[in-house]
Order: sequence, then structure tokens, then C-alpha cells
Amino acid sequence: MPTSPPVTGPRIVFMGTPEFAVASLDAILHAGYPVAAVITAPDKPAGRGMQLTESAVKKYAREKGLPVLQPEKLKAPAFLEELRSLAADLQIVVAFRMLPEVVWNMPPMGTVNLHGSLLPQYRGAAPINWAVINGETETGVTTFKLQQDIDTGNILLQDRFPIGPAETAGDVHDRMKEIGARLLVRTIEGLAAGTLTAIPQQNPGGLRHAPKISTETGHIDWTKPTTEIYNLIRGLSPFPGAFTHLDGKLLKIYHSIPDIGPHPDLPPGHMDTDQKSYLRFATADGYIRVTDLQLEGKKRMKVQDFLRGYIPRRKID
Repeated sequence: MPTSPPVTGPRIVFMGTPEFAVASLDAILHAGYPVAAVITAPDKPAGRGMQLTESAVKKYAREKGLPVLQPEKLKAPAFLEELRSLAADLQIVVAFRMLPEVVWNMPPMGTVNLHGSLLPQYRGAAPINWAVINGETETGVTTFKLQQDIDTGNILLQDRFPIGPAETAGDVHDRMKEIGARLLVRTIEGLAAGTLTAIPQQNPGGLRHAPKISTETGHIDWTKPTTEIYNLIRGLSPFPGAFTHLDGKLLKIYHSIPDIGPHPDLPPGHMDTDQKSYLRFATADGYIRVTDLQLEGKKRMKVQDFLRGYIPRRKID
């Protein structure tokens, strides 16, 4: 897809790190807006060899010949001096770390953040995961002006879309990054034209939050209802994965089928399998049928492939 011809618009500094942010940077470039530089996380050791690995945003920026800055500390005087020298009109933040005021308040047009929820709902680090975990049937994206408290700035634009009943967090992520990228370009267009009015967030009761996913978040409690467990599995797939323990080993579950209905007097977490086609666990009101899993020390696989080589010893929690 060819890059659009240059447009009259704000000079932008883009801040982001993971693959989710690449779609937004790509959309900004294809819209023709000048990107003065890209700020991303320092390279980190990864993999078995612990080789230094570049972020997805850095890889893309280098392909496009964009200057890349990777500050360890965002308040470091040398970094702040370099950032000022870029003379950005506007800063765009997508899936980056929290910015100090000296950074987000630097450009004359301010700093715009793309967030993966319909703010004020799901403020926090993991909005996609928690929307799916909580069984939401709709989510969206929001662009807003950064201010001191995280995810509380005035809203510029929002776009909403449904969450399918079988979609995982990964499915929503992949759709959201494209929807969010388009919304971000519309936001820049509106700011450049002076047609956008930032609206303060309303804070009604019943706000749901999206804190960082911890290891314990993914531990399946089989005493809970089937639907709740099913949504947890969807909400943590493909990463980090909901889990239980089987024969003393960690068992991650990536996809499942909820089976609500009466079962014999089985304790929650009881495993049932024909050792050929199905593997299921008893819940408070039915079963969870596992379809895609990974046992500790093994690769991820479909349940039928797993059962071909598995001899159960029945212990699970």
C-alpha cells in the first residue's frame, strides 16, 4: 500500500512498543502525517539464548527509516533535551508506559492516547482481557488527552464494536488494533482542523477496572459457574493462558466449550475423558470441554492429539 502524499498537519512524535501499536503508526504514516521520531522501550533479552530483542514498533520504525529513541528513564535530562529538539506539535501514545507530566505536557497540541476500551470503563493495563473475562458483549476504543491520573483525560473520539460469544482476547486484540488505528487518524484530522472538542469523562457508579494480569488471575477455580470459567479462558487466550494442574504439572487451556447442565455428583475439577476425543472438567453447574491446551513441558496442541499420548493419573486441582 503506497504512502499518501504529505498533508498539512501536525508534526508528530509517536510512542509505543508492542505489535498492537504498529497498526497505529502505520496508519499515521499512510495518512501522510510527518513523524519526527518514534519513542519505544529499550531492547530486552528474550528467548532461550536471551538475545537482545527489538520491540515490534522499533522494527517497523527502522524499516520506514524513522529516528528511534529508547530512553531508560523518561525524566533523564538528555532525553528531555532530545525530545524538545524534535519540536513536535503533537505526541501520540499507543501501548507505552506511563509518561511524566514534563513529557506529556511538552507539545503545544498536547499528547493523545489510544486506549482499548470505552472509557471511563476499563481503565488500566489490560482492558481487552478484562472485558472478555467479564463477559462483555461490546467494547471499543477511545482517544483522549493525557493528564496526570492514568486513563482519566478528556475524551476526543470513541468507536465501539461487538465481542462475539466465542472470541478470545487475542481475537479482539487483532480487530481492535485496526479499528483503533483508524480512530487515531480521525482524531489527528479533527485536532488539525480544530473541529474536535475534548469532553471530560463521566464517572458513574459501577466502573469496571482493568488492572495488570497477575499469575493468580489465570488460576481456574472449578467451583465457579461454567460461563465464568469459560470467559476466563477466553479472556486470557492466547496470553498468558488460564491454567489448572494435572498430575502435578501446569495445564494451560486456550480454547474450550461450555457445557451447562446437570452432571452426576462429581466434585468441581473432576476430570472426565474417553481418552480419545474429549477431556472435560466438572464445574459448579456443568462441564468445561477443553479443545486446545498445553501441558507443562509439551507444545500446545488440540485435545485429540494430546489424548493420544496421555495416560491420566486423575489428580487435578
